[in-house]
Amino acid sequence: MRHTRRRMIQAAGVALGAGLAGCGGESGTGAAEGTEDGTSESTATETADATATETPAAEASVDTALAAEWNVMRARLHDAVALGRTDHAATAATLVGDVFARFENAGGEYGAHEGLESTSEEAYEAFEGSLGDARSAFEAGGSDDAISALDVAGDELLSAQQERTGDAAAEVFSLFVFASRVRNVDALASAGLTDAAATVGQAALADFEQAAVHDTIESAGQEYYEAFEGGLEDAVSAAQEGDAGAVHEATLSASQGVVDAAYELVPDGVAGVGHLSLLGAVGFDTEMAAGLGGPGLGLAHAASLNGYRARVRDAAWLYEAGDPEAATTAAQSIFQHFEGARAHEALEAASEDAYEQFEHEGLESLIEAIENGDDAGVADAVATTHDGLTAGIESLAGGAAPVLESGFFRARLGDAREHYTQGNGEAAATVAEDLFARFEENEADFHESLEEESEDLYHTFEEEHLTALPDAFRGGDDDAVDTHLTGATDALIEFEASASTPVASAAAATYMTGRAGDAGALATLGATDRAETVATAAFEYFEAGANGFHEAVEEASEERYHAFEEALGAVRSATTGDSEEPRSSGSQTESVGAYDAATTFADEATAAIYAVVESGGSGGEANVGPLMSDVFATFENARVHEALEAGDGEAYETFETALSDYISALEGGDVDAPAERFAQATRTAFFAVSGAVDDAPEMSGGHGEGGHGGDGRGEGGHGGGGDFEGGPNVVEGVPDDADHVVDMTAVAFDPAELTVSVGETVAWQHTGGEPHSVTAYADGIPEGASYWASGDFDSEEAAREGWENGRGYVAPGHSYVHTFETAGEHGYFCIPHEAAGMEGTVVVEE
Repeated sequence: MRHTRRRMIQAAGVALGAGLAGCGGESGTGAAEGTEDGTSESTATETADATATETPAAEASVDTALAAEWNVMRARLHDAVALGRTDHAATAATLVGDVFARFENAGGEYGAHEGLESTSEEAYEAFEGSLGDARSAFEAGGSDDAISALDVAGDELLSAQQERTGDAAAEVFSLFVFASRVRNVDALASAGLTDAAATVGQAALADFEQAAVHDTIESAGQEYYEAFEGGLEDAVSAAQEGDAGAVHEATLSASQGVVDAAYELVPDGVAGVGHLSLLGAVGFDTEMAAGLGGPGLGLAHAASLNGYRARVRDAAWLYEAGDPEAATTAAQSIFQHFEGARAHEALEAASEDAYEQFEHEGLESLIEAIENGDDAGVADAVATTHDGLTAGIESLAGGAAPVLESGFFRARLGDAREHYTQGNGEAAATVAEDLFARFEENEADFHESLEEESEDLYHTFEEEHLTALPDAFRGGDDDAVDTHLTGATDALIEFEASASTPVASAAAATYMTGRAGDAGALATLGATDRAETVATAAFEYFEAGANGFHEAVEEASEERYHAFEEALGAVRSATTGDSEEPRSSGSQTESVGAYDAATTFADEATAAIYAVVESGGSGGEANVGPLMSDVFATFENARVHEALEAGDGEAYETFETALSDYISALEGGDVDAPAERFAQATRTAFFAVSGAVDDAPEMSGGHGEGGHGGDGRGEGGHGGGGDFEGGPNVVEGVPDDADHVVDMTAVAFDPAELTVSVGETVAWQHTGGEPHSVTAYADGIPEGASYWASGDFDSEEAAREGWENGRGYVAPGHSYVHTFETAGEHGYFCIPHEAAGMEGTVVVEE
């Protein structure tokens, strides 16, 4: 299978992986390399007897900094191997995808991408191809094939390092890769996975014994050799005894042996840059370890998507009940939340196909079908949306996916109950049959997981209750319906209780999101009494514990807990007409307010799961703070500290600030952005210590984009980034002469309606989310008015086509500016977020 760049760039959001040990230690010149299982693989670039001391190494230069970028990638390839060897193939695939995405975005002459391509076209192509092969193999469960491909990828980076810096420096970089593998042992142990840490440490030790750099470090000094090897042996022993604290101390000692040896083997600048590459690798290790003690952010992202699976059924229900306007609102509310959701980038990174299937092929098509009254189109779009979300959940949640599927099944059984209570037994039976079909297909591995967990539960759920429901619904047998719905639901609750608290909580959150949506939909359709009953029952379920969800969210965050309960209470109040702020007036006031309240609750349920996961509420043993705090302590006393400060004061301050912010984030909060900032600051530090800070790739908010002292706009033209451009009417910042300013948030213009006078200028500034467009509707502007849009197009058709070709983008830090000369009402929209209802109006008065 040919691996295109588009297929591979699936991990440009959160960096999920780094830090567990790896495959064979790619040595510098010398002997054959070891692999994880103790075999040796020769490297074509190696010679049998060269050492780092035979040819004096050159002083640090821009090539040294480039080699350090590749060294962090080498360390991460080893991480993927360790994940594959420890039955985390899906996570390993994501990690490889992230490495590829960063590589693709590492532009500039001395970025990792262009640097490798200019060093060796052959190495560049082999590296990219090997990453593609490795990811595909991991996705297919073939860890051995993936590891072989990663060996090739690592060899290509090593050969490029040798070409750019010489053998002596390349050997030292290989020593630092081994040091990063030792620190991976620490990362695993800090996450409470001491058995895995011992396994990874043993593999690293076996590889080291066979690697050429074994002799290299010994030639630097016996004390350094003993510090490294003895420290690694002590770390393995401590891990086998389950002593994470002792593992931490031993790995620090071992890696310090490499640092000290490096200063004996190569000039100080080269050694310092190598040391920084180790610190950068530990930064990635820490981010991964932060999720290893519990289920990780992937669970929270997947729970968010699972809530969408439940909510999209509300839109279909409202449409089928004859309220397309309410159905459109329900579908758009999902779109609006997703555009600003943390799960957005995570889904795109985990599976671009699933992302496209959910958002574009599914959700956008659903909104369009509802608006067009296309019954078949609605049904197809619901199915497509579901399939895209399910694929994303499986990719993000891993082993927790079956439990999330159980939570979704409970929500759908709730839907079936409400269809039945409203007199539609056929619709209820159809829901039950659909669930049976999905169960038999083993969607999300639910069927097999339930059967493996308990044969009795499996038979109770499927054979005793689920299969009996269609006939009970169609026959109007109230007692049988209640018996089988209760029995099936109770079996699922018991199954979910077998999971960890965060995973069970995620399933409970999905169920409650579904029930809140049911209450909102019922109220919308006029069944307010039943809506109140459903909302009240959901509240009582939560108060009764909800499989540990109640206690978990309360312990995670008092603020989040109170917001969650208030939002749930607001759903009930809205169904009775007691909502304090109904959205509209007239006969639909209560119902519209109820579904709005249900939407708000869904957002709070998602936020609650993130709080539970990020608080370590799994009862796991993760304690990753010391990983980065010791990076800080090490740096403060390291020789490279003064070298960085002397090399460039701004780079030094940026590095220390990024490191401090990362440590603070680990104490509570989202670590994604601080971890990314630290990675980029470390890269800039490579160049500062090498005396080439002006050649450093620019820093930005994305993976490997932007850089030192730059504005992160790339070369795309006005207001663009990368391959995108805004146009002549898209400018940086907001002009001083703008009479009015409209904020463009994730999926809304604020204000959505603006009144101006003829001759006044409006600036639309990007304040949130992905790039936007400001595009007038061709039939929405006054007769005689000139067409207007970001990108300076002369028609709506041209604007839409231009957007597809990367024109008309208003990116962060920029604004679109237009002066209105024609009185009347001007309607406009955002092309990428039109389906989410991102529209606005400017009323121009004489």
